[in-house]
Amino acid sequence: MAADEDNTPDARRATPLAPLPDHRNVNTPWWQELWRSHAHLTTPLRERGLECDIEFGLSAYIVRVSLPDDSYLIIGPPQEPSSERPPGDPEGWIVTRERISDRSSLFERIYDSAPPAYSGGPKQPEARHAGSVQPLIEAIDHRLAQLDLLPHPDLPQESPHLHPAQPPPQPSETPDVHATADRAPDYVYGDAMLALTDRLNGAESHTDAAALLHQVLDPINGLLERLGEFFVAAGEKAKEAEEDDGFDLSYDLADAAAEIRNLGEVLHVAEDRMRALTPLVPAPRPPSAPARPPSLPPRALPPAHPRHTR
Repeated sequence: MAADEDNTPDARRATPLAPLPDHRNVNTPWWQELWRSHAHLTTPLRERGLECDIEFGLSAYIVRVSLPDDSYLIIGPPQEPSSERPPGDPEGWIVTRERISDRSSLFERIYDSAPPAYSGGPKQPEARHAGSVQPLIEAIDHRLAQLDLLPHPDLPQESPHLHPAQPPPQPSETPDVHATADRAPDYVYGDAMLALTDRLNGAESHTDAAALLHQVLDPINGLLERLGEFFVAAGEKAKEAEEDDGFDLSYDLADAAAEIRNLGEVLHVAEDRMRALTPLVPAPRPPSAPARPPSLPPRALPPAHPRHTR
């Protein structure tokens, strides 16, 4: 199925993905497009053995995640007020764990990075993460691990998409990005990208090139996602000035973050397409037949004997 092929990782993933939903919409183009737009969220959850589906909530699409104890997660943007942002790229995420049955009911809020519902309203601690997916996944990992509801409990430490937070560098290791009158700044981050480009130029195969594309296009830890988060953080920093130009700048930076993330969605299959360019090993040629000795010229026939006449 196209929706699964586009988001199914290669053979490097040891743990299989949880299966796709089993309903007729799975084969429709509109549902497959929704699935692709939420792949950065559903793929790490399916790596953990959690089955996901896309549904429409009150005013926006949500991801519904089935859990082993018959409860489920609802992951989506704020439903009220509705947002004009595209599916999969909200201003923030809300995650709840719910169960409604004849025997019991459950409602638990696990994560909330949505902006306040009204101007000046209280912000949740996760609001600083806005629409970023990685802290959302980490919060789900933490809570489900507490409840012993992770089908693959060892995956969060081994997943190629999510890595534990690294400790901050020591002051002596922090790159110097400040310029002085007599000294140019060290562009360590630009130099790191140049190094990646040099590796791409020297790649010996399309498979190696695809692995480098993965570093840039991975929807969770890739360079584009990190760059989008950088511009979101820069926008929040601009707002701290509480000036009109600061708010205008924050909107421009938010637009830049959205364009960068959209670029990642457009190129989400570029890694697989690059890997498919790897030339196939030619099939061995069958052994050639032994050479035949040159044919001899035909022997001349003996002359016919004249008939005896009487």
